[in-house]
Amino acid sequence: MVDDFRPALGCYGDRVAVSPNIDRLAAMGTIFKSAYCQQAVCAPSRASFMTGKKPDHTKVWNLTTHFRKALPNVITMPEYFKSNGYYARQIGKIYHDPKAAQDARSWSVPELFAVTTNLGKYVLDSNLVRAPKANAAEAANVADSAYIDGMVANAAIKELQLVQKKPFFLAVGFRRPHLPFSAPLKYWNNNAGKVFPLSTDTAAGLHVPRYSIHHSVELRGYQDIPDLGPINKELSAELIKGYYTAVSFTDEQIGKVLSELSRLKLDQSTIVVILSDHGFHLGEHGMWGKTTNSKIDTRVPLIIYDPSQTKAPRATVATVELVDLYATLSDLCGLPIPKTDGQSFANIIKGKPYLGRGMAFSQFPDDMKFDQQPKVMGYAIHNNRFGYTEWIDVPTGKVLAQELYDYHADPAENANVAAKPKYRRQVAFFHQQVDLYRK
Repeated sequence: MVDDFRPALGCYGDRVAVSPNIDRLAAMGTIFKSAYCQQAVCAPSRASFMTGKKPDHTKVWNLTTHFRKALPNVITMPEYFKSNGYYARQIGKIYHDPKAAQDARSWSVPELFAVTTNLGKYVLDSNLVRAPKANAAEAANVADSAYIDGMVANAAIKELQLVQKKPFFLAVGFRRPHLPFSAPLKYWNNNAGKVFPLSTDTAAGLHVPRYSIHHSVELRGYQDIPDLGPINKELSAELIKGYYTAVSFTDEQIGKVLSELSRLKLDQSTIVVILSDHGFHLGEHGMWGKTTNSKIDTRVPLIIYDPSQTKAPRATVATVELVDLYATLSDLCGLPIPKTDGQSFANIIKGKPYLGRGMAFSQFPDDMKFDQQPKVMGYAIHNNRFGYTEWIDVPTGKVLAQELYDYHADPAENANVAAKPKYRRQVAFFHQQVDLYRK
């Protein structure tokens, strides 16, 4: 599990990414090029795919609500595996990271490194005295294990050595490339001579409703980022470099865990999944961070390696959702497929025909007020041709705004064409699908 991770990977065609370890696993497994989360921010997304329930069923639309408030008896994905004889362990960030967001019922033993503290976020005194939000990036001449993700990797390796002789569900959560972009100096040095292209789409899209635009509040909370105004080109370049450096650092930690899996010969009997909770803007449309219904924020990397499958395609453009993961892993492991809001896409991995929905659903509220039903919700649909968002006044059901992006003509979502007559039927179809999704 990787936090805030857009598909900035060589195996996804990103030419500047340095991700040899993830790329190596992808070459043996299945790359899902059209995978989407259900809400592009940590807590709602993680609650959704860990329970197999969409956000309107978990009632988690913000960063503070626990899914067991609405679903006290729900059986989570690791809990289901635990009930079927698996040892279930959490190391790192799997659920959202305050202590109140954890779920002891999910695991066989208490979680480790699950709660975010200043430990391993920064190591330089100049940042530690200003934590939790000091500079947006840090480079320190230290070992990988000085940072939290190095600690998580080392703990996961030890765990594999302990559990190698029994069925296990090991959830390993890495925090970078989430801000701050903190990584050992050697990873920064590796990128010293590289040019990381700036976004070419830094202006807000045409005819985009205000609901779909934010002012990068998360990034602006860091002390070396201006509170107002545009992020200039020089700072943008450093931030993008920092993001990709953090990706390389995390890739190396994942590589260490995969190497130990191989050394123990567990790679011959272990399904490995690499995914993120959501994507991340790097200056596109003038925004930094997540929290929108755009393709940039809702599309995620998803790679599944199943050693028992020899017919698996190396890449697929079939549209899948993270809410499908619970059913899919149960299916691949030969367990009864539980009833969830998702569906198994195991046939894709098995090289068999797959009849899915052909579309993915996401949502995001206009305002994430704590412990309140959002008054305005944006419901989004993505497939390989279109991206659609419908903004709804929740109490009345009134449609406040609609967005449609034609990926054939506009893959970067620069122009909302929902009002154009030629797309009337497509908008009507997606409106009907949103109605069905909300029921």
